[in-house]
Amino acid sequence: MAVLLSGTMLAGCAEMNLFGHLAKSAVGGDEPPPPSASAATNYKVGKPYQVAGIWYYPQEDFAYDETGIASWYGPNFHAKLTANGETFDQNAVTAAHKTLQMPAIARVTNLENGRSIIVRINDRGPFVNGRILDLSRKSAQLLGMEGKGTARVRVQVLPEESRVLAGKLKPDSSGNEPKVASAAPRGSVSAESLPPPPGVKTGGGDNVTIASSAQPKRPGLTPESVEREIAAQEVKSVPVHPTSIYVQAGSFGRHDNANRMVARLSKLGKAQLQQVQVQGKTLFRVRLGPMSSVEEADRTLDSVVAAGAEDARVVVD
Repeated sequence: MAVLLSGTMLAGCAEMNLFGHLAKSAVGGDEPPPPSASAATNYKVGKPYQVAGIWYYPQEDFAYDETGIASWYGPNFHAKLTANGETFDQNAVTAAHKTLQMPAIARVTNLENGRSIIVRINDRGPFVNGRILDLSRKSAQLLGMEGKGTARVRVQVLPEESRVLAGKLKPDSSGNEPKVASAAPRGSVSAESLPPPPGVKTGGGDNVTIASSAQPKRPGLTPESVEREIAAQEVKSVPVHPTSIYVQAGSFGRHDNANRMVARLSKLGKAQLQQVQVQGKTLFRVRLGPMSSVEEADRTLDSVVAAGAEDARVVVD
């Protein structure tokens, strides 16, 4: 599943996406690796890569905290290689992300039912527009979203556990990464962390990227203890608070640029222009919504992208 297009993959998943199947199969390994490959021995960030005309730029981020829509994948990729050279096990508590380091340890909370688990991110995906995470089948079961296929989630990288793995595992040399052009166009790329939904406390991580060599604050924390913690975990329950789904066309540093986007989207409905503070910066968000369902958000997202907002995404607030 090296450049694995995950997202809505299996029978029983609410949203089947043929393109997702084809893209994931095209780049993943067809032969199951030996059993030892499933151990968490490789650490990988990876090079910029392109899927369906979109460039992705992997990077270490130990302060990642985002809300959005998650999907799940399983049977079609069971026992195949993940993007960092492990063996994908649909019955393990793992997940795929487009750009985070692999493996990364993250807490995933289903904002619809309050179920919360810790997963190991060891793959790339989902490359279905409007999704921020692809969960293994087991992870989806624990979060209570297997039958529905998607869920509103919050994803928080656990910095101490993730840094331990980053510092102790060897760099991956398996070559299980997307094929990319020799010079990836990078231009101006920015990311904005979303505030948590009402009633959900922040993870308390530093709002900076921390070098993988930084020492953990929890004495005795090792890659083995992290793996045991994931294997033995219990599903936690957190309070459930109302959330809404929006399509965010963009987040701008200048008010006039945001106004131009509002005008561009006028045919799609009344867009909201919100002024927010993010890490000390004033930004102007342009959003449509709230949406009544994930399906409506998907349709609106396609229309917003077609209107010229290529970096639009689905967000949960």
